[in-house]
Amino acid sequence: MGVEVVSDDLVRAAQDGDVAALNTIYRALAPAVHGYLCSKGVDDAEAATSDVFLGLFAQLGRVRGGATGLRKLTFSIAHARMVDEYRTRQRRPTTLRWTPEDDDRREPSAEQDAEVNESTRRVMRMLDRLPPDQREVLVLRILGDLTIDQISEIMGRSRGAVKQLQRRGMVTLRGIVEARGVTL
Repeated sequence: MGVEVVSDDLVRAAQDGDVAALNTIYRALAPAVHGYLCSKGVDDAEAATSDVFLGLFAQLGRVRGGATGLRKLTFSIAHARMVDEYRTRQRRPTTLRWTPEDDDRREPSAEQDAEVNESTRRVMRMLDRLPPDQREVLVLRILGDLTIDQISEIMGRSRGAVKQLQRRGMVTLRGIVEARGVTL
């Protein structure tokens, strides 16, 4: 199965109720949305991803700007779900997270099987060393494939501020990578 592409025609078909178009949109955008939510520390990123698409499909009539507008709305909803989870967390008691060291099962768990490969973990550790705003911009830019203008609307920042956060984040990442002896 190849990479799914969201086109303006596909968005119009989805708005007209074409179930195949809705499926294609989900397959095309769900991995990036899931990655965004995981990178933001959402506890149940799979459930949140499903919520994002339920919200998106309910609002398809609002989409303006074809595929670009759809992507922007999708990540706006994902961002809102992430903020909602952060607010909910602040109101509930702290829970203990599952750790592989505490699991005495002999067979690998589904969670262990689903873990991201080592290079992805390294990238996430590097992103974790960035200030939250810089990390947010880079994740939305890279995983979300959003434009500077779209990110500035989602984050409520000016276009110039988003560009500066992106530039600073990239400079910091370059320093981290070069400190490890890898040249770009």
